[in-house]
Amino acid sequence: MAYKTARKGTGNWRIEVEGVAAHAGVDFEKGASAIRELARIVEKVSGWTDLKRGLTVSVGLAGGGSKTNVIPAEAWAEVDVRIARKADGARMERKFVGLKPADKRCTLIVTGGINRPPMVRTRGTVRLYGEARALAAELGFALDEAATGGASDGNFTSALGIPTLDGMGAVGEGAHARHESIVLEHVAPRMALLAGLLAR
Repeated sequence: MAYKTARKGTGNWRIEVEGVAAHAGVDFEKGASAIRELARIVEKVSGWTDLKRGLTVSVGLAGGGSKTNVIPAEAWAEVDVRIARKADGARMERKFVGLKPADKRCTLIVTGGINRPPMVRTRGTVRLYGEARALAAELGFALDEAATGGASDGNFTSALGIPTLDGMGAVGEGAHARHESIVLEHVAPRMALLAGLLAR
């Protein structure tokens, strides 16, 4: 039931590796595996995760190669980055730009960047949350506040200095999992709270 008063910022990167194709049996040494290079890069960027700073780097998609008997000339990965601190956005952008291949026969193309700043818990947001909590109490239920690693368009309004509450919609469980669902018993109270806030 918690309203969100802070969210992490987000970034997305795509890393493309171009290697050198060769026959895996006949000309193995003439090839430069894009997949092997990508594997090194995946380990490197994953190591940038710093849970104490609220910074996570997750490779969510990857692919490459053409056939099992061919040294792969192409590979790619898509990376999700979450930041709790605005300064970490610029730092991550520098790190991705600075990626270099270990095998000099491979080349990298790195695109992307930070696309949402963090939604910071400000005094204005706390004051707005206090109003929502008081109204929820009038309606007969408790309203908690929470920070989350998920991002939304509230990140943009918060960055503009506008007091921002988020997570005001349906209560659910299993985000992005097979069992993702809405908890029906919370729909009516949440709608009443939202309507009350808008009326005020």
